[in-house]
Amino acid sequence: MIVGTAGHIDHGKTALLRALTGTAGDRRREERERGITIDLGYAYADLGNGELTGFIDVPGHERFVHNMLAGAGGIDCVLLVVATDDGVMPQTREHLAIVTLLGIPRALVALTKSDRVEPARLAEVEAQVACLLADGPFAEAPLFAVSSVSGAGIDALRTALGEQTRAVAARAVDGHFRLAIDRAFSVAGAGVVVTGTALAGQVAVGDELLLSPSGRRVRVRGLHAQNREAMTACAGQRVALNLAGERLAVELLHRGDWLLGAALHAPTTRIDIDLRLLPGETRALQHWTPVHVHLGAADVTGRVALLEGDSLAPGGRAFAQLVLNAPLHAVHGDALVLRDQSAQRTLGGGRVLDPFAPARQRRTPERLAQLAALRVGGLEQALPALLQTALDGIDPQALERQFNRPRALWRMPERVLEVATRGGARLLPEARWQALGEQLLAALARFHEEQPDELGPDRDRLRRYAFAELERPLFIALLEQALQTGAVATSGPWLHLAEHRVQLSDSDEKLWTLVRPLLLEGGFDPPWVRELAAELAVEEGAMRQLLRKLARLALVQQVVKDLFYPQESLQQLARIVLQLEGEAGIIRVIDFRDRLGIGRKRSIQILEHFDRIGLTRRCGNERRVRHDNALAQAAQPAAA
Repeated sequence: MIVGTAGHIDHGKTALLRALTGTAGDRRREERERGITIDLGYAYADLGNGELTGFIDVPGHERFVHNMLAGAGGIDCVLLVVATDDGVMPQTREHLAIVTLLGIPRALVALTKSDRVEPARLAEVEAQVACLLADGPFAEAPLFAVSSVSGAGIDALRTALGEQTRAVAARAVDGHFRLAIDRAFSVAGAGVVVTGTALAGQVAVGDELLLSPSGRRVRVRGLHAQNREAMTACAGQRVALNLAGERLAVELLHRGDWLLGAALHAPTTRIDIDLRLLPGETRALQHWTPVHVHLGAADVTGRVALLEGDSLAPGGRAFAQLVLNAPLHAVHGDALVLRDQSAQRTLGGGRVLDPFAPARQRRTPERLAQLAALRVGGLEQALPALLQTALDGIDPQALERQFNRPRALWRMPERVLEVATRGGARLLPEARWQALGEQLLAALARFHEEQPDELGPDRDRLRRYAFAELERPLFIALLEQALQTGAVATSGPWLHLAEHRVQLSDSDEKLWTLVRPLLLEGGFDPPWVRELAAELAVEEGAMRQLLRKLARLALVQQVVKDLFYPQESLQQLARIVLQLEGEAGIIRVIDFRDRLGIGRKRSIQILEHFDRIGLTRRCGNERRVRHDNALAQAAQPAAA
């Protein structure tokens, strides 16, 4: 168990821990000279169960609340300290609000300096504290009148803390390792050492971890758990880790950094949270208010984007997005605290719902429904609702990071598919995937109805036409499945229903009967589009559109821009190519030119077209026939 103090400055927190543990908390010269705690202090003691309990002593001065927050995130039990001579003071209230926002489950109250006051004053302070705690989660917290000087009440408090130790449930260790770094220093002969509270998972000597947000790899050379040398450590313990890494220096590590299992490293600057504003606030919190965000041991600045309205009344609760000025690590369920822009006042706090929040469409009904599901429970509770509202499915790797729950431990809902895409796997309800397939076929049918003279759209046009909001990797996976089943066919780049055929309009049919003889008469040198348009007194654009339509029907092929060969002419050319290969074993441009009786430039254009459609394969300046090509097989008998 880890116990953390809380309370106003000069209420005897450090002296109380010295009486409980026998360890002096204020070890820094400036702390001893000024007689106040400035930064976090650490102590350990056996409370009677044979195990060491860790104590974190926090500063009580209002200027050092950020230091108090750095140590409060991982504690299991708060020891609220109230001096009987002063009674409840401002930092008593603020520290209590902070530990309440952090969701710390247990509390004991120590009424210090009880040897300095009369019984009536002690009773008065007890009443103050009871009133202070009455409306919160610590209403039943026991009170202990103690004196760190005389030792009165210390044994009773120590016994009560020991009972709390037995009641604290062990934290789950099945997630990836997470440790919030609150100190980093160098030890002669050992190197870089970091300390912090392990919030999840377990670690062993020799393990490789990542420093976040930098992403630097480090190796654990040695460790101490609860102030004892050990080979392993786990969640719920105070841990000191001796790290090794390439060019690792203590200057590269800072309070607020994290040590993580590699699977968790994904720094974020947008976090959706379940926000609560303290009821003691004098005014509403406005949308886009600048704040300090305290999570783990980190303190970063950012802004609050309210997702349900433009203001939040004191005591209110709402979904909000934190837009941070620096990257941060977080997982679902992490507690955080918000302080004002000047870091002088605690505003509220909440819990992380989604550490990878979207920048767009963050206020839509679908997104708010996802956040409502995330507010209710963990992965298994939220996943059905998340799947129903995730249009592009869910990345299982992102879920693993979001909840720090390894994939092997999931209980997947029924009738959920894992679809492999080029961008990674996606989880979708089976009904959603089937509906997308039906939507694809319906979109192609609608396209054919609207554009009967086109064979079909290409891949990108179809996505824009029917699936503008669907992620490209998921669309490609959907299309590839339809192609594999034969529901969708391809003709070159064009996609269409298997039974669809392009049909010419009556006017196109009439024009084709006039164009076809002209193309055939041209032989191996047919007329260009502009020449055909002039010959038949047709607008050039209309002639070009007709020939492109005919190309989709495989009646002609475009060899170069605005130059189309009818299929019959191409078959004749293919027979010549086959004959040349049969005679010489290869095809040379000069032989092909001489056989056709046309210019070298046009001969090269025809051969390059044959390369593109797969009839020939170029080998240096020569070519060979690909006999499995459809055009080669059609021309083979005549060539023979």
